Amino acid sequence: MKIGFLFNHDQIHQVAHSLPIAMALARVAPHVDIVVATTNERLSAEVRRISAAHGVTLPSVELTLRRPLTRFARRLEAILPITKLGIYRDNLDFFASLDMLVVAEKTSLLLKSHYHLDNLRIIHTRHGAGDRAIGFDKASAKFDHVLVSGPKIRERLIEEAGLSPDRLSTVGYPKFDLLPKVPVRLPFQDNGKPTVLYNPHPSPHLSSWYRHGRAVLDHFLNDDRYNLIFAPHVMLFHRRFVLTIDKLRIDRPGLIDRRVKEAPNIHVDLGSRASTDMTYTSAADIYLGDVSSQVYEFLYRPRPCLFLNSQNAEWRGNPNYAHWQTGEVIADPTDLGAALDRAVAEHAHYLPMQQELFRRSFDLTEESSADRAARAILGSLARPVQQIVPAISSGAGRHSKRPTAAAA
Repeated sequence: MKIGFLFNHDQIHQVAHSLPIAMALARVAPHVDIVVATTNERLSAEVRRISAAHGVTLPSVELTLRRPLTRFARRLEAILPITKLGIYRDNLDFFASLDMLVVAEKTSLLLKSHYHLDNLRIIHTRHGAGDRAIGFDKASAKFDHVLVSGPKIRERLIEEAGLSPDRLSTVGYPKFDLLPKVPVRLPFQDNGKPTVLYNPHPSPHLSSWYRHGRAVLDHFLNDDRYNLIFAPHVMLFHRRFVLTIDKLRIDRPGLIDRRVKEAPNIHVDLGSRASTDMTYTSAADIYLGDVSSQVYEFLYRPRPCLFLNSQNAEWRGNPNYAHWQTGEVIADPTDLGAALDRAVAEHAHYLPMQQELFRRSFDLTEESSADRAARAILGSLARPVQQIVPAISSGAGRHSKRPTAAAA
């Protein structure tokens, strides 16, 4: 039995969601052949760092493109993840050698729908426990098995994605297994001021950044009663343009003013490891955001929350904005100073809802989430492999003779 764990992304934010499972599986099932596959040095370094910190050595391989990108594709890379998609095409022999592939994202379904590796079991760990509709789309039902963090996720996948309950396992949140026992404090927090984390999402049709982000930064430049950690989703500033496919929109994140970067009460991080490993969600005293699932990681320790409705969303009663029940929602950052004060003063009012939504999002037990996930993966082997209809019919003839995982 050979199980691969794939990290195929530009940034490292998905590694902590499934690497703990690989480490647990290596411990509880030493008879299983495990390999971790990465697709760039940034990912490889993060895998090595986490593994070394936990005294685990895992076999690994770094997959690369075997055919160079055309000039047109290189230009598109500024907007679209062309390299990420090409990795599947150029490494079919590796994927065909596996019995099971564990992933945190959905593009890997191309291996079945387009490249016809029909006997390859693909397990989805998901990444984050947020409320966005795209997390519960029909693609989720195409995995052989899905690991979910809590009852909220399980129920929505069954109801909205049509996922069969026998292809779901509730395992908790393996990323929490990596949390340090004592929250990190940043040097600039030595001034004793309360610290706000501003964590906007990258999607142009959902994010507060494009309309209100600079006004938020200006507020903290002009009112230094609070510290600010500006740590957006790591993909917001990764490319010159941000394109979303669930609702086709494109926008440009722009640049950060030097005055902001040099302000003594502002810490700017546009994509380091600290933006992904819960350093900032642990260090901050107040959360300010829009639709990022990181709010649920922040609520591991309930604290005041505040949300910017920059898109004029009809959010009340909408499950895609359930987290907006954990704090006040404002429509304009001109009210930010008073709203932050209210967030602190009125936190007790929101605390019961914070606790309830956290409980619904994360089913945590005395057993580590990674160990539960490892057991679920082993248990899923008794279930039949999920067969899915090819998503791109034009590729059927070209790749129909590729070996399946069972044949390799």
